Amino acid sequence: MTETSGVTRRGVMGGTAGLAAGAGLVLPAEEVLAQAAGGSARTVTSGPASVAAAEAAVARHAEAILRIRREVWELAELSLVEAYSFRVHLRELEAAGFRTLSVGTSGFPTAFVSEWTQGSGGPVIAFLPEYDALPGLGNAAEALQTPAASGNTNGHGCGHDMLGAGCTGAAVALKTMMQATGTPGTVRVFGCAAEEVEGAKVYFVRDGLFRDVDASIAFHPAPYAITGEISTAALAAINVRFSGRTAHAGNTPWDGRSALKGAELFGAGMQFMREHVRPTTRIHYIYEQTGVAPNIVPDFAQVWLTIRAADAPAVSELVAWARDVAAGAGLMTQTQAEFQVYYGMTELVPNLPMIGLAQAHMQARPPAWTEAEQTFARGCQREMRLPETGLATEVLPPLPLTRVGGSSDLGDVSKVTPLGVFGWPTVGMGTSLHTWAVTACGGTSIGDRASLDTARIMAGMGYDLMTNPALREAAKADLARRVAAAPYVPLLPPEMREPRGVPAWLRKTGLDDFVATENRL
Repeated sequence: MTETSGVTRRGVMGGTAGLAAGAGLVLPAEEVLAQAAGGSARTVTSGPASVAAAEAAVARHAEAILRIRREVWELAELSLVEAYSFRVHLRELEAAGFRTLSVGTSGFPTAFVSEWTQGSGGPVIAFLPEYDALPGLGNAAEALQTPAASGNTNGHGCGHDMLGAGCTGAAVALKTMMQATGTPGTVRVFGCAAEEVEGAKVYFVRDGLFRDVDASIAFHPAPYAITGEISTAALAAINVRFSGRTAHAGNTPWDGRSALKGAELFGAGMQFMREHVRPTTRIHYIYEQTGVAPNIVPDFAQVWLTIRAADAPAVSELVAWARDVAAGAGLMTQTQAEFQVYYGMTELVPNLPMIGLAQAHMQARPPAWTEAEQTFARGCQREMRLPETGLATEVLPPLPLTRVGGSSDLGDVSKVTPLGVFGWPTVGMGTSLHTWAVTACGGTSIGDRASLDTARIMAGMGYDLMTNPALREAAKADLARRVAAAPYVPLLPPEMREPRGVPAWLRKTGLDDFVATENRL
């Protein structure tokens, strides 16, 4: 990686931890495909035999893929309330002949499972679309930070409009490829709700929904085209609550017991832990509630704590230590400390055969952009005071084993089934995810092209896995080797049957159809 190419190790790692006016850049599907094929330079290699068939299948379903991308970008619904976005995916899947197995899966009103099967005895290949947006990142499809015309302040600053369209589009394209050759097997689509808060994938895995899956495939928007042995951190999300006794802070403070003092001592205890943890550990927290007025001794305080570490056992050790810290803070202040782990994710387990498969399909058709798209990306970079290097046009070599500080609910999936995941350019090089520029670029033909490109890559990967038993066995053997010393144990507490914060209007009332009353898996 060289500075002259616009690529640096720091920039790439920043991207992996995440992996003109817009209206003028939103093109019809046929024009996007034409430009992708010949509108700009693209170094084409033969690659796997399935590449051409995947390209043709994606072309056939391009309009549906772009409908998903564009509609979900406009909707920009937050985690747990993607009530219309998930229906966009289901609509296109059902139109393509997929059968909806469940809605409201694993306690998530906006999660679903859909599948298509041909023949009997074939493998099961899963795709993992996401579709939730982020608050405060709404933006017009313009190369400057400006509100969306709709007034929606939410935006796809992590590119889940493209991620979802690529994954669902790949599933539909793979079905077409299998029909053409009579290949037996099942294509399953997991509607992965709420990835930005309490991702549904963890619940799916804990509930055994991946038990019969032979391999899973996903991608993530990024500044670069890259895959490799990237391992995300394991994570535990925790609420710590202190309950005390109110009193007049001036007249009779001795009658009170301050919950805030308990929370403050807990924070101090967490700070003193930092000297004695491994460099891969991350401890971060905020005080969510601290009292109502300074002249009233607070009887309630709450801390939101996140602990990350290299793997699940390390997180579990730190959680036990933090629990002791909370209990000690309660004893010192004569308050009651309640320590609740409400969510957790394991580390991501890389898989060498799946990495090689993704790399081969990426290299067969590297990213290619029009000059208008490059100009748009450079405009966003200019507004963000970044080097105006534009969009990446090369596929980088696979990364060696690399641990990042961020976490993903893909980690739990990777512990129970071989996972192939890669990053694909959707924003200018060096641009951070979770920024307005990702929303802006996603709303243009950059987002359209990335959705079609990634659908092609993942459909080709899926077909190779469907038709090559040796590849599947190699991927399973690599997974077995990596997890042999630490079998999968969910960090999600068994008592958590649904995520926190599901709004009442999304629950089944008899007057709506958002949540199915049964799970047929």
